[in-house]
Amino acid sequence: MNWGRYILHRLVQMAPVLFGVTVVTFMLIHLIPGDPAVTMLGIHARPEALAALRHQLGLDHPLWQQYLIYLSSLAHFDLGQSLKFNVSVLSLLQDRLAVSLFLIAYAAVLTAMVSLPLGILAAVRKDGPIDQVVRALLMVTMVMPAFWLGILFLIVFSLRLGLFPISGYGENLRDHLHHLFLPALTIALGIAPVLVRSLRGSILEALASDYVRTARAKGLQERMVVLGHVLRNALIAPVTLFGLSVGYLMGGTVIVENVFSLPGAGQLLVDAIGARDYPVVQSTTLVFAALVILVNLLTDLIYSFLDPRVQLG
Repeated sequence: MNWGRYILHRLVQMAPVLFGVTVVTFMLIHLIPGDPAVTMLGIHARPEALAALRHQLGLDHPLWQQYLIYLSSLAHFDLGQSLKFNVSVLSLLQDRLAVSLFLIAYAAVLTAMVSLPLGILAAVRKDGPIDQVVRALLMVTMVMPAFWLGILFLIVFSLRLGLFPISGYGENLRDHLHHLFLPALTIALGIAPVLVRSLRGSILEALASDYVRTARAKGLQERMVVLGHVLRNALIAPVTLFGLSVGYLMGGTVIVENVFSLPGAGQLLVDAIGARDYPVVQSTTLVFAALVILVNLLTDLIYSFLDPRVQLG
């Protein structure tokens, strides 16, 4: 199966997964105690005003009918109207999603920048002082919750040293990179320990293989052996693991955006849950689920590129 047919096949497979996400999200958000009408008008609103607003928002229909209306809107690419912000969910998500996508991409780049050199260094210096220090430091960051690590970064690098802003997104690319460095690093340090351990193990396994011994017998320098022969084969397992960790990456984005007060989709999701803003919660969750599926598809394609023996099918 070629890449084009494989991608089309996987995109078709997304439909039932996204349908399942809409069902679960719709049921869970409606099980949360609270009434959007009361949230919007206040606890002292008159009963007739509350009833009129529920009718206007369609909340007086049975759950199954509300769900069918939601599916019908999705089929027409209409994400609905936000109950809290009183604007279309699509316009609301366009602005917020740009921040989250930039943060996710930034975190992915920092994860690679941390994982690759440390994984290689720990493998070629196996059981040495450098290997022990790398494994110990990454173990500390792995057991620390993302929100706690983010708060520590804020206290040390923002409040004490004044090197980075406390919150905000900035106005241009340089500002974005500066404002989002600590949030992206917080997310990266949560994923990097697992990837470093995987890369270290893969490199050690590759270093003991026959083709590496042959390369060394030909007189190649150790650096060329590692970078030219070992690394490509050793990257297969970490790349796969990173694809499986993308769900954690999305979840970390939601937490970190709230810690650093970033105007992204993660913070929007938390605010919408608190306000019982059903359309925003459902649409944001659906977008995050689609991103996870697309990243997993990209991981499969990269996997087949790194190992030509793997056939897409």
